[in-house]
Amino acid sequence: MQIRLEKRLEPSKTMLYLTPIAAVLVTALVGALVFSLIGYDGIGAVREIFLTPLLNPLKWQDLAVKSAPLIIIAVGLSIGYRANVWNIGAEGQYVLGGLAATGVALLTRDMSGPWILPLMIAAGIAGGMAWAVVPAFLRTRLQVNEILTSLMLTYVAIQLLNYLVIGPWKDPMGFGFPQTRMFTSDQMLPNIIPRTIVHLGVPIAIVVALAAWFFMSRSVFGYQIKVVGAAPDAARYGGFSVNKTIWLALLTSGALAGLAGVLEAAGPFGRMVPSFPTNYGFTAIIVAFLGRLHPVGIIFAGLAMAVAVVGGEVAQTTIKLPVAAVGIFQSMMLFFLLASDVLVRYRLRFGATRELEASR
Repeated sequence: MQIRLEKRLEPSKTMLYLTPIAAVLVTALVGALVFSLIGYDGIGAVREIFLTPLLNPLKWQDLAVKSAPLIIIAVGLSIGYRANVWNIGAEGQYVLGGLAATGVALLTRDMSGPWILPLMIAAGIAGGMAWAVVPAFLRTRLQVNEILTSLMLTYVAIQLLNYLVIGPWKDPMGFGFPQTRMFTSDQMLPNIIPRTIVHLGVPIAIVVALAAWFFMSRSVFGYQIKVVGAAPDAARYGGFSVNKTIWLALLTSGALAGLAGVLEAAGPFGRMVPSFPTNYGFTAIIVAFLGRLHPVGIIFAGLAMAVAVVGGEVAQTTIKLPVAAVGIFQSMMLFFLLASDVLVRYRLRFGATRELEASR
């Protein structure tokens, strides 16, 4: 018996946008079954992870804050992925953005003024871009796969962070804890809703996504990205440089990852600590595909993933679910999304092997 995939006609947009919803629902069902089989309250886990953050108004602010960096990073990744440029190192670029902003904060800790925060944001964007230069250079000059180089640089960034917060940037008044000094009020993002933790980074994330949608759908830059990703030979014939597009895609995704790092460092963290890498860069890969690489879809996908993250934290305290549970749900969500993509775009064909057919 031979099983092969046969490409369908172009699937409808409705089907493409319904499959992420189906992937989330199947994840919830399978997650409930899996955790029940290993001895946990599976139905309770699904309830706490997927429903409690939505039904509890006190958790809405957490959803906004958690989704903001995911949206920003995922938008940058989606631009590269549309051009077939596979940046897997957004986590390292996120860390470098936070480190660059922290460096500016430490240099200006005895100063004041509204210019400090914009300078930190600029430094963070530059830091993320700088960390994306290496895979861009190696890909365009030496044809080195950017998946490997961007991913390996993530671990370099984390070690650099540990060195700085344990060594030269360590707070002398921090009672021996590996952390920097707290940022001043001029170095922190202002809260936009009184008596909540919702900071300026949340509307910035929405603006970034909408701006990306505009440029991808209404500009030559967006058209170039799509053409290079879909048909590189046609792009060359049309005068578009593939190498230039690779540079643009990687630098854009690095810049947005660095921006997310600034917003986290100057927002929820308020300083640099070893726990700053929170896997936002890796989780944003799921968000990008869950949102169909569309900036507006990524907004909703970021909120959906934030629900899983916040719900996972709730489930850890209410039903004693393991910390790894959130990662399991995220992995299943990506798996079912990719599986649904295959079933939407291809159909399974069953038939006899060529040898049997020939013998007949």
